Order: sequence, then structure tokens, then C-alpha cells
Amino acid sequence: MIISVSRRCDIPRFGFDGFLKQLDAGFADVPNPFNHARIRRVSLLPADVDAFVFWTRDPRSVLEHGVMLEERGYRFYVMVTLTDYPAVLEPNPPDREAVISAMEEFARRFGPARIIWRYDPVLLSTLTDPGYHRENFTALARSLNRTVERVIISLYDGEYGGAKRRIRALEDAGRLRMLPGTAELPEVKTLLADLAAAAGENGMIMQSCAEAADLSDLGIMAGSCIDGALLSRLWGINGGARDKNQRPHCRCVSSADIGSYGPCPAGCVYCYARR
Repeated sequence: MIISVSRRCDIPRFGFDGFLKQLDAGFADVPNPFNHARIRRVSLLPADVDAFVFWTRDPRSVLEHGVMLEERGYRFYVMVTLTDYPAVLEPNPPDREAVISAMEEFARRFGPARIIWRYDPVLLSTLTDPGYHRENFTALARSLNRTVERVIISLYDGEYGGAKRRIRALEDAGRLRMLPGTAELPEVKTLLADLAAAAGENGMIMQSCAEAADLSDLGIMAGSCIDGALLSRLWGINGGARDKNQRPHCRCVSSADIGSYGPCPAGCVYCYARR
């Protein structure tokens, strides 16, 4: 089984000590997000875990304990969300330079294929307009040159109620105004093509996450975060079928998410998982 750690919360940043205790216990009890009385027990025994896929804004805890995880028989890779947005959107980010340094060290120790950059979501607003994204993304890509092999992006679509309400409150307070951000718009296509070109100039490919639109003509192939092809390439793992529990255009293979939705100290306004 592939274990996702986690779409629901940033366990590596805020809950890694608890995760290590779960490893010692050999299992994680995971509440159903729609009925907390229903608990699923997920085995974390090395014999039952094909690989861990970590999702985080700060990979330092995984870096610190990575050798120990391997010695215990676990395989893993890490996806790091690094957007460096204004504080009104990301009020409590980890230190940017510390994250980049940790990503560089992770690539040296474990290989660049096992550390993936997420510039996600691409949120278009008066604070983060296309010009902002071109400058911001290019600066980050240059910092991560030779550190990662790929970057994953998606456009903010506003489909999650909590994020929609938080952004509407910022608009009502006059702190920003959202801009149209669908992939069909010519200005958005131009932006995405420019970001893909900047990624290529810095030695990485760009892939999309759960996008309905075909962006291949912009240099962006449809990708997956829990990536069966990568798992096969790294360890010969057969990731199996697409995970039908995810969004319609998600290409991730099946996994078990541990953790739970809830409040998050990061406080990112646009986060779908924050409750």
C-alpha cells in the first residue's frame, strides 16, 4: 500500500513526532472526514508499506529522519509546496531559504527524483498577477536549479467552500481582488507557457495537477503527485489503478491518506484542507 502523508494536513511540518510514534505502534487510525466516529486503521508496518509520499511546505523533518526511515525499511519521496506568496495569502510560511537549503540537501542525499517542487496553486489576483508569477516563479526556479527534476502546478479554481469564503472576506475588506484564472484565457495560457519555459531553462519539467485542460501545447504535460510511473522507476513498485476517490481529473494512483482535516497553523487562505 502507498501511504500519503498527507493531503489532509502538513504532517511533516506540524506533526512529524506523532507520525514517528505511529510508526513505532505500527499503525495509524484515520477518521472518516464525513463521520469521525468511523475509524480506518492503516498498517504502517514496513512489510505493508510500499512507499510513503510526503506532502509539506517544509521538508526538514523528513530530511532529518530520512536515513532512519530507510534503515527501518521504508521507501519515500517528498513533494514540497513552495510559492512564496504575500503574507495576506500565506501568513505563516516556513523560512524560504531554509526550505530551499533543505531541498538541496535532500537531493544530494536521496537523489533529485525523490524531491518534487509544487508551485500550487497558481492563484491570480491583484497581489499575484501574471507579472508577479513570472518574476516569483523564475526566481524560485533558479534557486532550485539542479535540485529538482520537476515542478507541479495547478490553477486555483475556487471550488472549495472554506477557501472561497476566506478569499471573499479579503475581497470585501479591499485587500485584494481575484482575477480570472482559467486555462482557456489567452493571458493565462501565455503565463503558463512562460512558467514552463522558465522551468525548462532551470533543468526541470513542468506538469499539471488535476487540470481538465490539455496544456501540452504550452509545454506542460498532465502529471500526478502520487505517481505510479515514478514509483515504478525508483523501486519497481506497481502503483495500480487511478485513485477513484480523488477529483475527476486527478491522475494519482491509489493510496491511503493518513492524518485528518482541521485547523492548520500555516493559515494559508486558499487551502482546501483547512477547516
